[in-house]
Amino acid sequence: MKLYNYFRSSASFRVRIAMALKGLPYEYVPVHLARGDHKLPTFADIAAEGLVPLLELDDGTRLTQSMAIIEYLDETHPEPALLPADALGRARVRALSQIVACEIHPINNLRVLKYLVRELKVEEEPKNTWYRHWVRTGLEAFEKQLAAGPTGRFCHGDTPTLADCVLVPQIFNGQRFNVSFDGLTHTMRVFDACMAHPAFQAAEPKACPDFEA
Repeated sequence: MKLYNYFRSSASFRVRIAMALKGLPYEYVPVHLARGDHKLPTFADIAAEGLVPLLELDDGTRLTQSMAIIEYLDETHPEPALLPADALGRARVRALSQIVACEIHPINNLRVLKYLVRELKVEEEPKNTWYRHWVRTGLEAFEKQLAAGPTGRFCHGDTPTLADCVLVPQIFNGQRFNVSFDGLTHTMRVFDACMAHPAFQAAEPKACPDFEA
């Protein structure tokens, strides 16, 4: 398999974590979003949305959207499972995941931040204030969901799930923008547990071949 991704893309990071947890090998194909490589014909011609991640299967089939890719991987490579066996557990894990993937990320990703600056002429600090506000608001909701339980070592129980794959990249990005994590006790405890896991370490940005400090 080939994974087209960018080391700093949180959506790509999610997929890298899932693949590391499942021990799935892949060819890493970098697409430098900040430089605009996703708009070049070499990538744009194969990616309908022009976004990363894009997973190309061995037969040439291409999958897009991180959440869909991870659920596909979980269905085709079921061990270790990233979704609980019970319906209520799956609903909770998906809800936690969607707080980040649907509520936080869409209004704070790179193309949105670039639009704020280039088209709306928003200055750097107001842009960063926007970012920090929405990340903090979303993570406060995430914290309440974790506090309501059942939460074990990870977001849902004592093994990583889809929710952990989605949470960790958001914390990484939040750190870059100096988001305050004060009071997010459950969330940061889970983050620390994740980052002690070899799969999360193998997937983090600094482990990527295209990493830039």
